[in-house]
Amino acid sequence: MIRNDLRNVAIIAHVDHGKTTLVDAMLKQSHAFRENQAVEERVMDSNDLERERGITILAKNTSVRYNGVKINIVDTPGHADFSGEVERVMMMVNGVLVLVDAAEGPMPQTRFVVQKALEMGHRLIIVVNKIDRPDARLAEVQDEILELLLELDASDDQLLSPVVWCSGRDGTATLDINKPGKDLSPLFDTILSHIPPMEADEKGGTQVLVSSIDYNEYVGRIGIGRIERGCISQGENVIVTNYNNQQMRVAGKIANLYQIEGLNRVPCEQATAGDIVCFSGLEKINIGDTVCCTEEVEAHKFVKISEPTVEMTFSVNDSPFAGKEGKFVTTRHLRDRLFRELLKDVSLRVEETDSADSYRVCGRGEMHLSILIENMRREGYEFQVSTPKVLYKEIDGVRCEPVERLIVDVPDEFTGAVFQSMGERKGELTHMSAIGSRTRLEFLIPARGLFGYKSEFLTSTKGEGVFSSVFFEYQPYKGEFSRRNTGSLVAFETGEAVTYGLYNAQGRGTLFIGAGVPVYEGMVIGESPKNEDINVNVCKTKHLTNTRSSSSDEALRLITPKHMSLEECLEFIADDELLEITPKNIRIRKRILDSELRAKARAKEKKA
Repeated sequence: MIRNDLRNVAIIAHVDHGKTTLVDAMLKQSHAFRENQAVEERVMDSNDLERERGITILAKNTSVRYNGVKINIVDTPGHADFSGEVERVMMMVNGVLVLVDAAEGPMPQTRFVVQKALEMGHRLIIVVNKIDRPDARLAEVQDEILELLLELDASDDQLLSPVVWCSGRDGTATLDINKPGKDLSPLFDTILSHIPPMEADEKGGTQVLVSSIDYNEYVGRIGIGRIERGCISQGENVIVTNYNNQQMRVAGKIANLYQIEGLNRVPCEQATAGDIVCFSGLEKINIGDTVCCTEEVEAHKFVKISEPTVEMTFSVNDSPFAGKEGKFVTTRHLRDRLFRELLKDVSLRVEETDSADSYRVCGRGEMHLSILIENMRREGYEFQVSTPKVLYKEIDGVRCEPVERLIVDVPDEFTGAVFQSMGERKGELTHMSAIGSRTRLEFLIPARGLFGYKSEFLTSTKGEGVFSSVFFEYQPYKGEFSRRNTGSLVAFETGEAVTYGLYNAQGRGTLFIGAGVPVYEGMVIGESPKNEDINVNVCKTKHLTNTRSSSSDEALRLITPKHMSLEECLEFIADDELLEITPKNIRIRKRILDSELRAKARAKEKKA
């Protein structure tokens, strides 16, 4: 049976190219909302962190109806660190909308997600978005997209993909750039005409591939996936199996069954092949599992998720302030939370270590792991993490490291500073082009070369530069280079920071704390411009005397401290430091808190 009444599509693009805004417009014009309904912008970004950061972190499903056809839409993340979300949802769709910014053109993540779509043989619709930008380069961007498809060995059918010109913010689309659009009808029509309807076997045995997992405290785990074959009914007895572990046979029953209508999950009695459904009742269901009928158990192949490239160690907090601010502080709490995250994040890896209270957590990048840290922090967890490190591989007896494709877009006058930084970090220039008064540079750089680069880059380009990267491949080890050229200001004693002590310390470097902040020995309270650590006593008070001069009572003026975000702290910490995470504070500390023991360890290391 051919499902002419259904289309399943995903929207893929680089970060900030306007996917979620376009989905907003599609929902509004398909009358998914009431006329008088108040609707927030970027309605698909339902997570608090997504709204705060303005990025999509989790892939989400929605649907619209147009001319009697239901269009299931999957909104995907654009940041490279969450590309695992993109890879797994590709199994749910038959075609993709490739969104490209009319000014920036194809970027690193565009290349990555298009390559995944081409590998799966999906049909493409090229959507050039933000055509109302004053710096839009419509003809050049169209050529760049064609070049990208040629580079990625697209088929003849994929090379002839239709191009739709859009403004997601205005909710308009057109097939002819010389004729302005009035609404998104040209985009909807192109989806119906170009994305093929699914050929569904509705009489075969039930087969549902689970591509996503949600959780509800009332009904438990909720599986989300496309019905590959047959029908599924509420109350049906099923068997859960897995393509990579076909010995697994877990019996269960579908308790609740839902289909997605707009932003809502609508209960239904039955769904047929091609539909994207949500179901509960199977407590041990995981991403990649196949739900089958009891008579015909056959696992469906699941896409191979790319391996992680960055690791950190998560451990129980053992600082002097441990247990004062967190709700979940024990090893059991930390272990349960990390392994629970594995159930919904397919690109994460968690392994136990030799230490009973430490766990090795591997992810796609610093952003990927920092989002996990921030979520745990908001849930009340207290723990500490180590410096991010890359994962090395041995290929044909050669030690190899992950290399990233980096694209830098800067005003012409700042290219020298970028070249200098890239030289220090073993970056190799592969392409250079001019875009108006700005220059676009492409580098291949070791992933460890990007640790701590963001703040340096924004400083050297005076905040006008833009850069983004995506994993390229593993290459032979590029050699050593310094990750950080500055030292730390370290608290010398435990107590409360006072104005007098801070006033004397601020001449030694940049402070991270103000007066009245509790500190402990070994806590990092600032950054030293010298390439060495300096011990400072910020708890030191002024001695009172019987004599006073005219200037002795003048107010001491403190420079405003530099408040570090979580990402900035992860970029800053050195190999001998840890990041203490609590629901109320983020503190940088030395691994060895005692200053004398730390000095002995450093001397021993230099001797070795």
